[in-house]
Amino acid sequence: MSGLNINLVVIMALMLASVQFHGTDAQTTHVVGNALGWNIPPNGPSAYTTWASTQTFRVGDVLLFNFITGFHNVVEVPQAVYGLCTTANPISISTTGPARVTLNAPGTHYYICTVGTHCQIGQKLTINVSATSATPSPTATPATPAPVSPPTHSTSLQQPSPSFAPSFTAVVPFSFLAIALALFC
Repeated sequence: MSGLNINLVVIMALMLASVQFHGTDAQTTHVVGNALGWNIPPNGPSAYTTWASTQTFRVGDVLLFNFITGFHNVVEVPQAVYGLCTTANPISISTTGPARVTLNAPGTHYYICTVGTHCQIGQKLTINVSATSATPSPTATPATPAPVSPPTHSTSLQQPSPSFAPSFTAVVPFSFLAIALALFC
């Protein structure tokens, strides 16, 4: 193989090595409430409903609840207790902010803050999660995340899996490498 061909193959291999693969489904991180974060909504209980209506949630996506530890929590609850703002039969509890919750199942999910009367005055969220799609979606990047304190303690019935989601998902680069190797070897 000539020096030029070897260089071409090496360059292509390095480019492919710099791309992290995540299957055919890219993970999206949704910063709950955007700049508001996970706090008592100043504009009333519709703040999180409005935010959720602008998002598309899929299995594998992550909800990032930005809050200061000790001031709020995130409790996933069944529909039956969501409107009551109680923690009867919680699905998961996160007490350390920021909290990352991986969406593991399609369907409707309900989240509340159980500190004081926060839920009753609007700090609650309902989302609809669809099954994983075959089309990759880019990872959302928060524009201005709310400030949070460093994690100190977490009580969770369901630990979210660590996220090492790439910001770019490649689908066909191995085909290019195979073609290059076939042509130049």
